Amino acid sequence: MKSILRAAMTAALLAVLLGAADAHAQSPTGGFSSEPPPLPAPTANIALAPDGRTAIAPAGAPAAVVKAVTAANRLTRKPYKWGGGHGRWRDSGYDCSGTVSYVLHAAGLLDGPLASGPLMSWGEAGPGKWVTIYSNPGHVFLEVAGIRFDTSGRGVSGSRWQNELRGHGGFVARHPAGL
Repeated sequence: MKSILRAAMTAALLAVLLGAADAHAQSPTGGFSSEPPPLPAPTANIALAPDGRTAIAPAGAPAAVVKAVTAANRLTRKPYKWGGGHGRWRDSGYDCSGTVSYVLHAAGLLDGPLASGPLMSWGEAGPGKWVTIYSNPGHVFLEVAGIRFDTSGRGVSGSRWQNELRGHGGFVARHPAGL
């Protein structure tokens, strides 16, 4: 019995180390796990593309993260527009919460737009592994795989990727479940 258990534990450990475990992998005790394996943490940050405005998702990023990056890239040439993105998903410009709502919606994580205040209680508490929403009653921005997507900061107006992170003081950190 000990040799069977040891072999099962060794196989399970190898599967985890090789990334081959799935939600239905047999456990060392012979049962089946109902919990999916945890998502890996980012191994690399998003990289800014040569155009300096769009970003490239890191290899191995979850599909929702790739969709979020792709959606954010669509907004990088749109100007800041107060209330933009709240009346309709496709708008001529976006404000901070319209930007965050658009990105989360395109990633399949949000049904309708939310203002910065309601985003303070959306999702799960604390920073995420891949995506974190920082919100307070007057502003909201995203950090995705180590880079900020925000409507504020130095330089160009409107939604944009920025390598320079900003302080989180006064903001509530939230994240999509599992990300």
